[in-house]
Amino acid sequence: MATDTAADADNAPADEPLHVDGEAQLGDVVADNDVVLTDFYADWCGPCQLLDPIVETLAEDTDATVAKVDVDANQQLAAAYGVRGVPTLVLFADGEQVEETVGLEDEGELRALIETYTD
Repeated sequence: MATDTAADADNAPADEPLHVDGEAQLGDVVADNDVVLTDFYADWCGPCQLLDPIVETLAEDTDATVAKVDVDANQQLAAAYGVRGVPTLVLFADGEQVEETVGLEDEGELRALIETYTD
């Protein structure tokens, strides 16, 4: 019997960041996962590039699902969440936005923030 890996991925945290394209897809990810860390980034952004390996580690090592949103490709989505600078990290828990940070963050601080909502 074949399994639908896309459906399975929606119901469990992924080991790598999910690239989100559009508000509907982000809404689905937030609805289907208890805790979602969303990284609003731009390819040209130096701090975003420095944050990328941290975000990947958090996707692997925490119970949060990590989503990445390219603000240049998703300007309306970024505007809907009030993103004015990158990187902006938005944390959702139980379908609600609970935290937001702007700028480069330390891995330990982000891990502690996630654990506040996953423990």
